[in-house]
Amino acid sequence: MLPSRYWPFATCLLLTLLSGWAFEHTPLAAWGLGIFGGLSLLGTWDLLQRKQALRRNFPVTAHFRYGLESIGPEIRQYFIESDTVELPFSRQQRAIVYQRAKDVLDKRPFGTQRDLYGDKYEWMNHSLQPAKIDSHDFRITIGEGRAQPYSASVFNISAMSFGSLSANAIRALNQGAKLGGFYHDTGEGSISRYHREHGGDLVWEIGSGYFGCRNPDGGFDEEKFRTNACDPQVKMIELKLSQGAKPGQGGILPAAKVSAEIAEARGVPQGVECHSPAAHSAFSTPIELLQFIDRLRTLSGGKPTGFKLAIGHPWEWFAIAKAMKQTGILPDFIVVDGGEGGTGAAPLEFTDHVGAPMREALLLVHNTLVGLDLRSKVRIGAAGKIVTAFDIARTLALGADWVNAARGFMFALGCIQSQSCHTDRCPTGIATQDPNRQAALDPDGKAVRVANFHRNTLVALKELLAAAGLRHPLEIGPEHIIRRVSSTEVRALAKLHHFVPQGQLLEAVPEHPVFQVFWDQARAESFSPPAKAAEMQASKQH
Repeated sequence: MLPSRYWPFATCLLLTLLSGWAFEHTPLAAWGLGIFGGLSLLGTWDLLQRKQALRRNFPVTAHFRYGLESIGPEIRQYFIESDTVELPFSRQQRAIVYQRAKDVLDKRPFGTQRDLYGDKYEWMNHSLQPAKIDSHDFRITIGEGRAQPYSASVFNISAMSFGSLSANAIRALNQGAKLGGFYHDTGEGSISRYHREHGGDLVWEIGSGYFGCRNPDGGFDEEKFRTNACDPQVKMIELKLSQGAKPGQGGILPAAKVSAEIAEARGVPQGVECHSPAAHSAFSTPIELLQFIDRLRTLSGGKPTGFKLAIGHPWEWFAIAKAMKQTGILPDFIVVDGGEGGTGAAPLEFTDHVGAPMREALLLVHNTLVGLDLRSKVRIGAAGKIVTAFDIARTLALGADWVNAARGFMFALGCIQSQSCHTDRCPTGIATQDPNRQAALDPDGKAVRVANFHRNTLVALKELLAAAGLRHPLEIGPEHIIRRVSSTEVRALAKLHHFVPQGQLLEAVPEHPVFQVFWDQARAESFSPPAKAAEMQASKQH
């Protein structure tokens, strides 16, 4: 007896024969002959091939399983998940970006969909004396006292390289930044011709590949750096030590993807495999890092210069902080990138389990600088799943001066969270180099949406601040944000987290586990693990 798993294939064979017989009587049977004949050929190939056992055991029907599996994320996203499930962004989060980008009504009726009594629910306390704020254009000065300080918006476009994003996406983002008066981080892929078309403010990110300032062997080229850094469109220089999407990992751009445009932007040969090492070659110690930053600042003509990092080993960050105090060389800013990841694709292990989340990382950086009495001299930016005004307020309350967003601005461009950024098959023409796909993205129209999203989000932030009786985002503190820790208990972030008193690290080690374990052992001269960590590693060796 024929096993039931072969019945669909056998049915296709039978219907093919019947369609062939019927074709002699009616031409309409050609449809059946084509459809069932094709399925019969497919089933025959399934039985003959030896690569996939599922197809041999379930000819024809296995393909229905593959088809459903391929659209599984879309089915869950559109029909199964609730509006508030953040995987990685909820439908509610995406909807608010779309509405603000389109400049349409962004209000919600009938109360919140959140569980106000569920663990981790957060809110911002309001005042009985709300403030009156005239403008939503909140700005901070970065590099105060330098030759070319920069007045930055508190909300900007985070690092996304040309190559990861399409030419039209870069055009739209930069034009939107120009319209809205905020900055556009280039990502480590350097400054492309598309970044320059509309003249929007740029933060030039320099990674370990030194793209845009690279010599033939992949090292840093001083003269090429000076040429790009002195461009008036470049407002700040950001040295990337690591990123939240794949901290501790370099990258390779295959030769086939190194087009003429990408080669021009990165300063590499066209059609040749392009390497971005995991570590920098221009420095190897914390002191050398700061000396390199100071060198970049000088070569740029005194523009604000700093670095971006995702926090990993705490002793490495402590070593940098100690080097600041020891040498007196300070970055003008530090951008803290959260382990939440971003547009960059990475192995599952890196996406899910490498790098400190943004809140913990931001707190560590902020506390360290406060403890060394350096916080007033170094600005802090932060990035990690920021799309709403409350996201901005909570991040500033934890110690940031400003925030960056990548995926939020991608939603403003029309991203539908298909999570196909790394396949070159982005359905909206944003994360692709396919000329036909990206042609569907109208950069002029999307630029307006980018500017709308920025403006409307800051208007919402202005309303939040006013309700709390505050006048500027820098006034937001951890006492303003409340988090539920159980069904019967709530805590202000000021009580929930440990905050180091100003200057304490100059006198004693704070009562904080990370500082207690690693602060005294960190050295400004080396990124190497401290003795305690080395002992733990050695305990497993024989």
